[in-house]
This record gives sequence, structure tokens and C-alpha cells, in this order.
Amino acid sequence: MSQETTPLLELRGITKCFGAARALAGVDFTLRRGEIHALCGENGAGKSTLMKIIDGIHAPDSGEIRLDGSPVRIEGPAHAMRLGIGLVHQEIALCGDASVAENIFMSEVVTRGGALMDYAGLNQRARTVLKRLGQDIDPAMQVQELPISSQQLVEIAKALTLDCKVLILDEPTAALTEVESAALFRVLHELRREGMGIIYISHRMAEIFEHCDRATVLRDGRDVQCAELASITPDLLVRAMVGRELGNYYPPKQDELGRRHEPGPLLEVRDLADGERVHGISFELRRGEVLGIAGLMGAGRSELAETVCGLRRSRRGQVLLEGRELVIRRYSDALQHGIAYLSEDRKAAGVFLDLPVAQNIAAMALARVSSRWGLLRHSAQKRLAEELGKRLNLKSHGVECDVASLSGGNQQKVAIAKLLATGPRVLIMDEPTRGVDVGAKSEIHHILRGLADQGVGVIVISSELPEIIGLCDRTLVVRDGVLAGEVMSRDMNEERLLRLASGLSQEEMPI
Repeated sequence: MSQETTPLLELRGITKCFGAARALAGVDFTLRRGEIHALCGENGAGKSTLMKIIDGIHAPDSGEIRLDGSPVRIEGPAHAMRLGIGLVHQEIALCGDASVAENIFMSEVVTRGGALMDYAGLNQRARTVLKRLGQDIDPAMQVQELPISSQQLVEIAKALTLDCKVLILDEPTAALTEVESAALFRVLHELRREGMGIIYISHRMAEIFEHCDRATVLRDGRDVQCAELASITPDLLVRAMVGRELGNYYPPKQDELGRRHEPGPLLEVRDLADGERVHGISFELRRGEVLGIAGLMGAGRSELAETVCGLRRSRRGQVLLEGRELVIRRYSDALQHGIAYLSEDRKAAGVFLDLPVAQNIAAMALARVSSRWGLLRHSAQKRLAEELGKRLNLKSHGVECDVASLSGGNQQKVAIAKLLATGPRVLIMDEPTRGVDVGAKSEIHHILRGLADQGVGVIVISSELPEIIGLCDRTLVVRDGVLAGEVMSRDMNEERLLRLASGLSQEEMPI
């Protein structure tokens, strides 16, 4: 077999168990030179385990790994790096108190460091690799001072400095803007032309079909399909991933069902400003409505939500619920009035990973599960968790298991259940399906619509325009901390939302 036809990376019969749980069951996978290969599957399908085996974090129980046609035993991440394998994890793992340049060239800093390190040269090299990604980040800045999207780009820049044959990217665009994602894909296409093999993990079908050559689907720890993407449709790929028909991916909208809004808004926000990122925004939310908030990263979407619910201090403006002005100085005030907010950072602010499901769900509603003397009633806590878990179709090994043991989609359901336990009248969801597989996404969409059908006012902040278009009855577009426009469901399309978000005219929009 010639060098051209020999797979760059080949896995044969890979099996991995963790105790009695089998994560992988005889998986086969091949990566060619000069291809972007999508690895697809629901959360818990085995994708992360397979990537950790390629990166040497886990050793397979059985099976064979071949690199350039030769069998290899990967002893750990450092060994994988020496073999030319680089992995960019979905979870950011940078040193917050080190500079951007130090993080990008961390192995070099650890090896040399101190007085021997040319930090001026290090900063210049970091600036060059960041520029390749279309970024003008100050390489001397501490990483902890950067927003999540910039930290993700530093992770990617770090991988680009390695002499990789194989580059693995796990949900790299989850925290990126459209512009940042486009810059990343330009680099990936360059690397593909240079002969690098790229394994691309994403739940975003549009990205996969636009930029990848082939897709391998894992389901329940087995490889169930490998296909050229030019030969299949997104529907067929999703069906292979979930093993079933999803039915309607998005539930019917309010107007599509012919409902009429009740008189008077549920929530009114008037001229709200925080003096920093939000500059006088006004809007209304109706009962039973799913209201979208769209805009580019940094436009002020999350800051608007945080100001409404007291997580950021307002400098002016009013928040009214059913016509009555509220005094909201802190988040607990908002909760008392029935306004609940789910942060975009699920693991940092949505759930307690090292606590059981039951304790997570009851954490913000302790009065519901406590006696009149303030003593926690464990039976009531368990009952509440089981009721909400059943309502949200939560898949777990019981409400006493730690949230860390759940898939990303089920962790998100715990975070939603935690808010529902407070009995909210207004639910604000910031990136509710980020990092969640297609099956769980559809379930969450139906959960949110079901809450709206029960009279809850739902606000969804999302960077995924197809989600905004498919789910929301009406969308507000925020740009530079002000309201750039409002679009009704019947008028929503990606071009219109992007024009409002970017401030570009139709003639100025990139083709």
C-alpha cells in the first residue's frame, strides 16, 4: 500500500470500559491525510473517550492504533504530542494567571522560563499565530482577563504552534462569533491543503456539512456509520446519531398554533442601562411567548439579561412585571418576583458538578423542601427532583448520583430543573443548548415551548441563528448595547438578523 493510500491514523476494534460501564465497544475509525473528518454522536456516545484514547489520556482495553501505517502505543498526552497529535478540548484548560503568550507556548516556558526566556520574542510569535486566526489579542494580557470566546481562540492558537499531523478539535466554535468561526475555518482549510488530518467534533450540522469531508457516527459506544458527506443528508446523519426519528426538531410556534396574546405584557423593560455594556434598552415579553435575543458576541446580550435580573447593577431604567414596577437590587430579588436566569456557563454557574442531582435541583428552592423550622426534608428534596426529572425526561442513575456523571444534555436539564423548582413566571435562558447534542437540543426546545404553553414568558439568548429562527416567536437584535431591531417570526432569516447584528446594509454583507 502506498503512502498516499495508507490512512494517516487508523483505529481498529477499540474497546474501553470504566468498571461495569462500557464506553467503547470495538470501534473502527480512519483519518486520511488532508481531510476534515467529523466525529458525530449524542452526548455519551463515546466521542470524548475515543479522542482521549488517541491523545493518550486513556489506554484502550483492546484494539490497535496505527499512525502512518505503523502500530503505536500512546503513553500519554506528551507522547501523543511528540507523535504529532494535538487535541483542543471543549473545556478550556488554560492558566488564568499566565499571559496569553505564555499559555500558547507553555511547554517552552516550562522548559526554559525565567531569565533565559525572551518574552519580547515570545509575545511577537504569539501575535503572529493569533493574527492567523484574525485576532488582535494583546499577548501580554493575563488569560483570566479575556472573555470566553478569546480564551477558546488562545486554546486553538496553542494547538496551531504544535507540529501536528493530526489535530483534534472538540466543539471549537461553541463560544465563537460568526466572524471568529469563519477565521478558524479558513485556517483549517489551509491545514487540510497542507496534508494535515483534522478530526472535528461538533453538534452543528451546518458546520459539518459545509466544512467536513467525511463523518463517522458513534452511538452507544459503537461506530454505526462512516460516510462521505456529499452522499448523505443532515436528516440521515441525525437519524444515525440518535437511532430514531426526531419528528419535529422545533416545536410549533405560538402564532403557528393560532394563539392570541393575552392583553398587556407580562414583563416590561424600559430604558434599562448599566452604564457599561447596556445603553438604554426597552422591550416587552408576553405570556406564553418565546422571545429571542440575538446579536454578535460582545453586543451586550448577556449583560442585558444580567441587568434585568439583578446580577449587574442598573444605572437607570425600570423593570415591570404585570404592570408593577419591581425593585431588583440583587438576583434573590428577581427570584422572589419569579424571574429566573440560566447562565451561558453551565459548569461554572449553572450546576454544582460535585453534588447529587437532588441537591442541585432543590438548591434555589430550599423553602419547598424544608420544614417550618428550617430543617431540610430529604424525602421532599428527593420527591421534587424526581418529579422535575420525570417532567424533563432526565436520564440519570437516580437523583442521588453526582451531576458530573451525566452527559452535557442531562446536565443542562438539571440546570433547567433547578430554575423550574423556583416556580418562575419569566425564564431567561442564555445559550440553552451550547455543547448539547441534537437529540437533547430538540428535547430542550420542546421543554421551553411547553413552559411557554403553560403561560411562562421565555427569553432565549443564542448565538445559533437557526435555533433563534426555529424556536422563537419574535427576536430582538442587540448591537453595541442598544436595540438594533425587532423581527417577527414570519420575517426571520439569517441574512436579516445578521444585517441588524452587524450594522451592515444588504450591499455590504459578505457573499
